[in-house]
Amino acid sequence: MTQLKQLDLYQTRINQYLADKLAAYEINDKRLLSAMQYGLLIGGKRMRPYLSYITGDALGLELSDVDGIAAALECIHAFSLIHDDLPSMDDDDLRRGQPTCHKAFDEATAILAGDSLQTLAFDILVNHNFSDKVESKRVSLIRQLVHASGYQGMCGGQALDISATNKKISLIELEKLHSLKTGALLKASVTMVAEISNDITDNEKHQLAIYAEHVGLAYQVRDDIIDIISSDEELGKPAGSDVSANKSTYPALLGLAGAQQKADNLYQQALQALATLPYNTDNLAEFATFIIKRAH
Repeated sequence: MTQLKQLDLYQTRINQYLADKLAAYEINDKRLLSAMQYGLLIGGKRMRPYLSYITGDALGLELSDVDGIAAALECIHAFSLIHDDLPSMDDDDLRRGQPTCHKAFDEATAILAGDSLQTLAFDILVNHNFSDKVESKRVSLIRQLVHASGYQGMCGGQALDISATNKKISLIELEKLHSLKTGALLKASVTMVAEISNDITDNEKHQLAIYAEHVGLAYQVRDDIIDIISSDEELGKPAGSDVSANKSTYPALLGLAGAQQKADNLYQQALQALATLPYNTDNLAEFATFIIKRAH
């Protein structure tokens, strides 16, 4: 598997930022705060923050400005995983090789932990110490995160996923589902960072968005493939869970070879979008390679 450059550095950076945010809280309920820390800080590849940071690198932005975006995105992602694992949703017992939040604590605490991490995301965007040149973009960043995480994005995609269980849906419907459920937050990892650049053109923003859309969809196609070919130990959760839940997947609709070809096509389209940009996009290209080659 491709080793992403600076991944360890950016993981450490975002983990410290998030740990500091939670440590600054006045303790009202220790159990809830512990559940928030468990859901946010125990493991995770930090792919969305990493994508934000390497986009910032390509655009020559200050990392301190990217920190707030990266942290907000990871809080939304963590909230979604806690809620996805609940008995009323996917009913999973393991996440990243550890008991899911509702198993480690209890269902009510897990719900509140997810709710609290969701609000923490917006707290970060409202209060992060952005530089003067970025300050005017704060409302736009909040608007983008609302769009990516709510009804028009991740939550809407999750609703489509639930309604598609035990049904056979078309490839177009599956792509819409995943462009919202998984793709919207990955796309926001790029477009929110592009928003704070004062030097980028509208066309360059558009090409970055195209790149992010294709990478986001490739991420889900690869996820569906991994769910079939990987072991429980590699995944840190039960393999074949999508098949067991009778969900439509890319391998189910296209076959395993067809799904891999789909991922490869999306990868090539992502690289084509990057090729139009006047920046050093090597790390963004490497990220796309990682997405379609990862084993878990």
